[in-house]
Amino acid sequence: MSKVALVTGGSRGIGAAISKALQEAGYTVVATYAGNDEAAKSFTEETGIKTYKWSVADYDACAEGIKRIEDEVGPIAVLVNNAGITRDAMFHKMTPQQWKEVIDTNLTGLFNMTHPVWSGMRDRKFGRIINISSINGQKGQAGQANYSAAKAGDLGFTKALAQEGARAGITVNAICPGYVLTPLVEQQIDDQAKVHGISREAVVRDVLLAQQPSKRFATVDEIGALAVFLSSHAAASITGAAIPVDGGWTAH
Repeated sequence: MSKVALVTGGSRGIGAAISKALQEAGYTVVATYAGNDEAAKSFTEETGIKTYKWSVADYDACAEGIKRIEDEVGPIAVLVNNAGITRDAMFHKMTPQQWKEVIDTNLTGLFNMTHPVWSGMRDRKFGRIINISSINGQKGQAGQANYSAAKAGDLGFTKALAQEGARAGITVNAICPGYVLTPLVEQQIDDQAKVHGISREAVVRDVLLAQQPSKRFATVDEIGALAVFLSSHAAASITGAAIPVDGGWTAH
């Protein structure tokens, strides 16, 4: 019987690529989504991957949803915490609601999803937790104090939990993408253009890729391939790592 992998935000963008890559690698994959019913329906029709709707910001919904998946599909061996949102604004204009929404989804969501699967992984002596952080959690980004804080928190969560899970056969790692051309990044381009008062082209050239040696966006397939490796037995000794996929951005 194949291992079950759960990908949050797994029907679009990076999450969809990770879901497909894990499926191709032989996992039984299930995905969650928060709001876009049509996209989730299309994704399931295309891939056969079952989708479940709930917000990772809601602990009770996460616990209930995970129990349903484990009852219907099987125990979760791989959890990819991918779901994320942005609410960009320069800090002096950022509202408490913009701060709270991003922290609730991008940071607290990791606790809400990981906590209900942790005891089962400990009991079975196997688990793979993969947290999709960001290089902006490592270096920060103007106009994204909320997002950068949440993604930096994801890294602290990853490193602490890796130490707790090591003797139980559980690895916990973070993937830190640079800019990957997804609907979320397309939205970030629009948001940053408004924040800085410049064109979309100028955002890509002068903001997003200005310090990236490769001068190219990473692809969703590159993220998916890394997630498959980190899920495998070959990666058993890799835990507590924060792996950049950023075209050399954080190398200098």
